[in-house]
Amino acid sequence: MSGRQSQGRGEPSPSAAKAVAVWLREIAIVVVGALIASTLLRVFVAQMFVIPSSSMENTLMIGDRVAVQKVAGFQRGDIVVFRDSLGWLGAAPPEETLSKKALVFVGLAPDESTNHLIKRVIGVAGDRVSCCDSKGRLTVNGVALNEQSYLYVDPITGQQTSPSEYDFDVTVPANTVFVMGDHRNASADSRCHLGDVVPAGKPEGYEAFVPVTDIVGTAAAVVYPFDRFHSLTRPATFESIPNGGPAPANPVVLKGKDAC
Repeated sequence: MSGRQSQGRGEPSPSAAKAVAVWLREIAIVVVGALIASTLLRVFVAQMFVIPSSSMENTLMIGDRVAVQKVAGFQRGDIVVFRDSLGWLGAAPPEETLSKKALVFVGLAPDESTNHLIKRVIGVAGDRVSCCDSKGRLTVNGVALNEQSYLYVDPITGQQTSPSEYDFDVTVPANTVFVMGDHRNASADSRCHLGDVVPAGKPEGYEAFVPVTDIVGTAAAVVYPFDRFHSLTRPATFESIPNGGPAPANPVVLKGKDAC
């Protein structure tokens, strides 16, 4: 017999144990690296959101998963996601679980929180936005919008919703935007907050205009359900809108304080 003691059956050899340890370390590095990359993409490049309401139908439907890009800026006509710093949604939403927050943070789950809204940018700082002209159309800086490509159409009657059931006439103040939903009669958007009671020290109409700093990004595509996959582009009608005048420091609300 050899003088060396044989290794017990079922016990891995030192070399095998070392190989397993190296394999586990490499797997951990790959997983951590993927999580870091996913987090950086979510924070700086793109993020997924779930559509919670009917305010953007039929462009976006309840339950749609929408990819929101954060690299390029936004323009009139773009659909944007923004934080609800103005309190349009009322009471604060229920707290999400820690595990769900973690998955959203690293980009492995879509953001389903109700402290964000999604609307279409109609006017930017300095724009005069009003409704309606003699033909019932929305105008921006005096030019009428052709909104037939995106306004809600009732699937039963085939009737398209009107640009607005409420008259308004506003000039968008500096560093803000004026937003509206595509399903106009189901969207409590900028129009509906022109007459809100404002916090002490804030100007009249303050609650109706979304601060640019609250905008998370621009909706780029519906990615789920797969049968609804499509990109989201800026409607051509916004290309003909001229620039507005100098943006006022405070909102100018000539009409619409009793809208909605």
